Amino acid sequence: MALLIVLLTQSTTPLFAHPAPYSYLDLRVGQYAIEATLTAHTLDLAHELNVTPAEALLDPALAASKQADLLNLLRARLSLLVDGRAPALEVLRVEPAPERQALTLQLRWATSAAPGLLRVHCALFPYDPQHQTFLNVYEAGALVRQEVFSPNRGTIEHFTGSRQGTLAAIKRFISNGVYHIFAGLDHILFLVGLLLLGGSLRRLLFIVTAFTLAHSVTLTLAMLNVVNPPARVIEAAIALSIVYVGVDNLLVGATGRDVRAWIACFFGLVHGFGFANVLRDFGLPRGALGWSLFAFNVGVEIGQVCLVVIVAALLASLRQRYPALAKRVVVCGSIGVIAAGSYWFIRRVFFGG
Repeated sequence: MALLIVLLTQSTTPLFAHPAPYSYLDLRVGQYAIEATLTAHTLDLAHELNVTPAEALLDPALAASKQADLLNLLRARLSLLVDGRAPALEVLRVEPAPERQALTLQLRWATSAAPGLLRVHCALFPYDPQHQTFLNVYEAGALVRQEVFSPNRGTIEHFTGSRQGTLAAIKRFISNGVYHIFAGLDHILFLVGLLLLGGSLRRLLFIVTAFTLAHSVTLTLAMLNVVNPPARVIEAAIALSIVYVGVDNLLVGATGRDVRAWIACFFGLVHGFGFANVLRDFGLPRGALGWSLFAFNVGVEIGQVCLVVIVAALLASLRQRYPALAKRVVVCGSIGVIAAGSYWFIRRVFFGG
């Protein structure tokens, strides 16, 4: 991507001699302001401003007179959230760039504090489905990120490399970790299967922590691109792990051997790859990769502990009041776990779902 952008920006004369559906946005992150330079082709701007011919926009006087119209246009097509707040956009200058058959706009968003998380939405020229906007993000004068806005990707989030950016990443990924536990039915069922046989709260937390430590290892390896098994294989293996937990619960009743901590540890390695597939969809900040992984794991552990406390309390109450029913719940629950895991395994292996 970086090579493509370099070639596009360095070969400006040929590109703009034959109009191409590109614009360029450079964001410069400062302590109390985000400044930007937007370069857009006169043909695109003339279409939006109803100017004919398009080359007329290269006249400095006419370009300057369109500053208010351009501000209104950008307010509808280019938005910036800084830590969840929307600062006001200013157009400082409008300058023709004849050699590129374009206008260059100097923009500014004032902020009250150093930014942590930027959310940029850009859809400058929706009339042209081929249009793309190349984004460069600079911090302390250094290029830290390059992306491309397109009709299929109109929003980009960026965590800055500052302390505020790290804190924003930690906050975001702790909540993502908690959310994923309660939104991931297969992970919930795996954990419930581990909890069905009961035990002391300390014992149950030990089992779940073994799962966390194991999946943290493979999650980190996957996110660092050290090991990346196919997602379809991992999803099928996760389903199979659920089946195994249910079967083991039924066998424990016959053998009396409780090896749930080892099961949690072993299959936690598999589930870690599943977490990695989800985490890629969230998008990890490159400048705070370690903190983001740590925060996601903390969030997962918080979600698991909440689940343990709730399920363990319900099962303990059931055993105390209705011992015979509690035993049937373990058997029926384990059979249900096996059935659900088997369904997911068949669906994921043979139907790709």
